[in-house]
Amino acid sequence: MPGPVFLRGDRIELRTVEADDLDFLQETINDPDVRRFLGSRSPINGEQEREWYEERASDADSDHTHLLICRDGEAMGTISLHPHDSTGVNAEIGISLAEEFWGEGYGTEASRLITDFGFRERRHHRIFARVFEGNVGSARIWEKLGFRHEATHVEAEFLDGEYVNVERYAVLEDEWFGEDE
Repeated sequence: MPGPVFLRGDRIELRTVEADDLDFLQETINDPDVRRFLGSRSPINGEQEREWYEERASDADSDHTHLLICRDGEAMGTISLHPHDSTGVNAEIGISLAEEFWGEGYGTEASRLITDFGFRERRHHRIFARVFEGNVGSARIWEKLGFRHEATHVEAEFLDGEYVNVERYAVLEDEWFGEDE
């Protein structure tokens, strides 16, 4: 069962990742429809998922934030916020949802919560996300939230037997809060 609520939205909550969630995480990341947009090329077995949990998700000293996206306590996916440089100026959001929850706005709400957290609590100045070519739903999330399209990295990843573009979206703290804050 997912851990306690860390951030609460209107329809979802972001909860801590617990050891009991590892089966869900492993199943989701190995789903061919989910992993193709994550750039994951290798199968993840139970031991590898446990190692990820022990090294990343349960490391109290880490600046990385890993949370489960849940609705009424049911795990739907994960979202993370990773500092991208030693100064903490830049951070990257990573998100994945189990396919049955796509297109319902849960990813947008989770991304809004983690972006706000990144600026208010982690004091990042710039938050960005990468979107692999063909992932229309993910691109829509960032556009809805006011992230600007910054770049297209041409043929930057190899997925499903072909090179694909990677789109980069970002928002600055003053853009997120507006000029008044």
